[in-house]
Amino acid sequence: MTPFPDPSNDFLCDHARLLRMSYRSLTGRDLLDPALDDREAARQLFEAPFAVLSHNAAPDPILTYGNRRVLDLFELDWAHLTRMPSRLTAEAPDREERARLLAQVTAHGFIDHYSGVRVSSRGRRFRIEGAVVWNLIDREGRYLGQAATFSRWRPLL
Repeated sequence: MTPFPDPSNDFLCDHARLLRMSYRSLTGRDLLDPALDDREAARQLFEAPFAVLSHNAAPDPILTYGNRRVLDLFELDWAHLTRMPSRLTAEAPDREERARLLAQVTAHGFIDHYSGVRVSSRGRRFRIEGAVVWNLIDREGRYLGQAATFSRWRPLL
């Protein structure tokens, strides 16, 4: 299991670098100020007011990262987040739409302006808006999974 991001592990600096570099490479934009050193960028990413999460490249992908905003929105602790199949972030009727979205990302590298309904571990539903979803590609060009970021969401009744 991946350890909880904190100062003792530089807030998972290597994974944060992968998130930032893949995002920059595919979208031409930066998640954070590119002048930040890797350790400070990892800390800021974990503490950011916007959501950032990722999953691995397994056939049924497992979440590998969620910043503090994600942990709060999905009402999860780190241990549960990093063992959870990412498909469970959506309710069953919405999973087919989510699967189509992820297939588009795999084929095209990223998508911009995605909106959809997500559900927390306690069943609270919320709508995310304006999300960017992108492939995680390492320096050797290997596909390692996908990530998403969004800064707008609203609770649903």
